[in-house]
Amino acid sequence: MSRLSRRIPVLAASTALLLGGSLLGASSVQADILPAQPGQQADRQQTTEQQSQANLVPAKPYGTVIASALNVRQYPSTDSTAKGLLKKGQHRGLDCKVNAQNIGGNTIWYKLRGAPERWVTARYVDNHGHVMLCKDKYPSSLSKSPESQNAVG
Repeated sequence: MSRLSRRIPVLAASTALLLGGSLLGASSVQADILPAQPGQQADRQQTTEQQSQANLVPAKPYGTVIASALNVRQYPSTDSTAKGLLKKGQHRGLDCKVNAQNIGGNTIWYKLRGAPERWVTARYVDNHGHVMLCKDKYPSSLSKSPESQNAVG
């Protein structure tokens, strides 16, 4: 018997074992999504939502929405187009912050991390970790020029 012919049964058994293991894993996942018994639907849905939120916490700094719903804006102003919606308890990474339109006594707006110019008001976000000012995180060479230092506005 050649070396190759001895390896094929071992390879076939190993493959079957791996496939069997993954199929067993799939059946346990499928059991989790079976319909709940009457009266358990709300509890099961709440538990699933809590687990998914707990698993999706981004790296710091991040924010947690504390309002029932929060508009995601194109710019840090309510005059800007709403580009999305976040629901209470959702977590989003925060890139940096700016002082802009006053919302309920709070002038801070957060730029969302990983999103092209998407902003939320800090009034309805509980932040975790230090969020830098955008001007400090992304400094401009013009900001430090003598002309800029002596200019107004």
